[in-house]
Amino acid sequence: MDASTKPRAWKVLLAFAIIYFVWGSTFLAIRVGVREVPPFLLAGMRFLVAGVVLYIWMRAKGTPSPTRREWTSATLLATLIFVFDYGLLFWAERRVPSGRAAVMMATIPAFMALGEIFLLRTQRLTPRLAFALLVGMGGVAVLVGHSSGLGDAAIDTAGACALVVAAISWSLAASLSRRLPLPAEKVMSSGAQMLAGGVLLMLAATLLGEFRGFHLREVSRGAWLSLAYLIVAGSIIGFTAYVWLIHHESPTKVGTYAYVNPVVAVLVGYFLGGEALGVRTIIGTALVLVSVVVITTTPKKIERTAPLSELESPPAQMSDIGRL
Repeated sequence: MDASTKPRAWKVLLAFAIIYFVWGSTFLAIRVGVREVPPFLLAGMRFLVAGVVLYIWMRAKGTPSPTRREWTSATLLATLIFVFDYGLLFWAERRVPSGRAAVMMATIPAFMALGEIFLLRTQRLTPRLAFALLVGMGGVAVLVGHSSGLGDAAIDTAGACALVVAAISWSLAASLSRRLPLPAEKVMSSGAQMLAGGVLLMLAATLLGEFRGFHLREVSRGAWLSLAYLIVAGSIIGFTAYVWLIHHESPTKVGTYAYVNPVVAVLVGYFLGGEALGVRTIIGTALVLVSVVVITTTPKKIERTAPLSELESPPAQMSDIGRL
């Protein structure tokens, strides 16, 4: 980063506020929306619109459209990220409180670490990492356990399983993105993946019969507002702020949103969504966040022969994986 082009402090603070609080609040917006709109349909509308906007915006700026190979890669990643990750997240939020869903999704770095250790062989299983993984699994066990001594009820089993599959799918996509040909321009890459993901989600909604019995006129203003918030604030503004930050601040600083988002989601769910904040949620959240902090701050053995292409956001961007 060139110090001569250092941006004003208020711009940096605003961008961090967006990726911290806007991304953290999208989990409640999802829960509000899926109460009235079928989950895969809602996710499809969100990412189809956002993808079209980003794609047209980049084309208007003169960015070339992805090549056929890049579209193929984008579609593969879209299947993992948007159909299996976001699709299952939206589905699970009909059963799981938004704050706890965010905490479950925060386990993505743990699954990425497991993949790097046992599949990619780019990381060693050190005592530090082993401790972090055990703590993270302990946090998940607290959230899904059925012990009555922890106060608030455990997470719905089907919803918890869906969230675990979603987290694994995201981590797999993050690993694949390093080896697939994608557009060099990050915003175009994200737009193409969102566009492909939106189309695939709409197809999934059709195959699952979500259009049957669904009537637009029966959707409340609150649900439409939640969708608008997800599209404009969560996907377009949030991602733009992330891309801007990654060019002006260190990846380590930007990546701190992975720690903040779950906390924001839990608090927003409690204060605005009326969700329970009992001992179970507090302990489970604390354990998962400790795991995430330790994993993401552990130095990695870099595979020098790996391509340098990056995934568009989860934090990575997707280490996010920042949630779009």
